Amino acid sequence: MTSLLSLNIHTPIFNSTDKITSHREYISEIKCNSVHQEIQTSRRHVLANCGVSLVSIIAFNNCVFPPLIARALDEPNELQEEKVESLVGAMKSLFDPNEKTKSGKVLPKAYLNSAREVVKTLRESLKEDPNDMAKFRRVADAAKASIRDYLGNWRGQQTVINEESYVVIEKAIRTLAGFYSKAGPSAPLPEQVKSEILNNLDTAEKFL
Repeated sequence: MTSLLSLNIHTPIFNSTDKITSHREYISEIKCNSVHQEIQTSRRHVLANCGVSLVSIIAFNNCVFPPLIARALDEPNELQEEKVESLVGAMKSLFDPNEKTKSGKVLPKAYLNSAREVVKTLRESLKEDPNDMAKFRRVADAAKASIRDYLGNWRGQQTVINEESYVVIEKAIRTLAGFYSKAGPSAPLPEQVKSEILNNLDTAEKFL
């Protein structure tokens, strides 16, 4: 007994403060580990999604462009340059609001389309057989619609008012309107008046 009592045994003492501190440290460590795992999972998710997106884009490009790329690689450099220039020119033309005419002038594309439509439909109505009433009425209505659209959008516009095509189209429309205002809307168009209008349309087409 004496020998046992004489032994200097120190037993660890745990008070309530130590227990609370240890518990808090344990909880904090668990939370840190959980957050770390979530971050790693999120990173893997983002990388996976990005990978899928990149793969999708690459796959799409490979589906659309390989024939063009393969052909371009097989061609001489001169042909490659010509095709690239042609493609660039086509893209510029698509988004360019202007267009070069047959006479070399650059005019609004919308004007050229509208003027060409007037020339086309008015010419067809003048050349149509008036005895075929159904067809004549159809082409005449198309001509009226194109003339109405042309005058509504371009009459008096400073960008085109001095252009040769504008001047002769205006003249053709005035000649047609002048005849019907005098002779009446159902009067047959004389060959002389018809020929004059067709000549104006032919002249306009050279400048469109």
